Amino acid sequence: MDKKSTPKTKDSAGKTEDSFLDTTLRPRVWDEYIGQKHIKDNVKILLRAALERGHIPEHILFYGPPGLGKTTLAHLIAKETGRQMKITSGPAIEKVGDLASILTNLSPGDILFIDEIHRLNRMVEEILYPAMESGVLDIIIGKGPSARTIQLDLPPFTLIAATTRVALVSSPLRSRFSGGVFRLEFYSNEEIAQIIDRSSKLLEIVFDKDALEEIAKRSRFTPRTANYFLKRVRDFAQVNKKTEEKYLNKQTVKDALNMLAIDDIGLNSSDRKFLEILIEKFNGGPVGLKTISAAMSEEEATVEEVIEPYLIQLGLLERTARGRVATKKAYEHLGFKQETEQEKLL
Repeated sequence: MDKKSTPKTKDSAGKTEDSFLDTTLRPRVWDEYIGQKHIKDNVKILLRAALERGHIPEHILFYGPPGLGKTTLAHLIAKETGRQMKITSGPAIEKVGDLASILTNLSPGDILFIDEIHRLNRMVEEILYPAMESGVLDIIIGKGPSARTIQLDLPPFTLIAATTRVALVSSPLRSRFSGGVFRLEFYSNEEIAQIIDRSSKLLEIVFDKDALEEIAKRSRFTPRTANYFLKRVRDFAQVNKKTEEKYLNKQTVKDALNMLAIDDIGLNSSDRKFLEILIEKFNGGPVGLKTISAAMSEEEATVEEVIEPYLIQLGLLERTARGRVATKKAYEHLGFKQETEQEKLL
């Protein structure tokens, strides 16, 4: 196959252009990390205390919705401690042997970062308990009555884990994160604007203040979404020759995000479709998850875990014992007239 017909692959560093940009935008020092002050303060004390005692930091678990900076915190901890960080994920560790290979190849003081740790299978998790607690690896050789257990000493290491679904992390595993279990909160629009301002400088994009605020208010309180929108606005401006202007203004941002079907409060087409179906077909509810999933032709998990959380956060949707109900705010946002209870009965 010649070069022209070769499909685009990752480069020798294993990074696509987007992943390179994401790495570029990731904070490199604590002062560049905006928001999550309560976590930063606690982690800084944990790291300093460990350093003063000459110990490695204790194991830490970060949890919260996607895109809030869990992986970034792990990178900052590694940089702060001057340690090497090995990165893997729950789904990638399929067998006990996979975890054993990772743990035995760590150097003293290394940091092991496991993303989506709630997706570890239970057999692998059982091996992780003594590794975290006692620094040993228990391996069973053979089967049946002739089976025997051997114990391997592991180099001291710090496990940093991240999950979007902390309820699926078993209680025994959570209890072994002796350094702390920290929840990442959503960001304010002001914090998101600061993040976009920093990212735009790194990408050499010049925005006016109104343009930054326009991206911020549509970014669902999430840095990853904000940076994604920033890159798409840059692309839109480049293709439409808007970069010739001194500043990328509010109207350019609106045009770019409207093309992505993102409205002025950050709802996408799926979010609006959900509310429209709920109001138009089911008179605003209450309606069950199965019914509205079927009406949308979406999987129940997608509706419950991807679409509904942001709508609830904005006060556009309520989950009740009888089902999903659209709020007055949802009617107003979509421009529908809300029927009274008497009108619904007619």
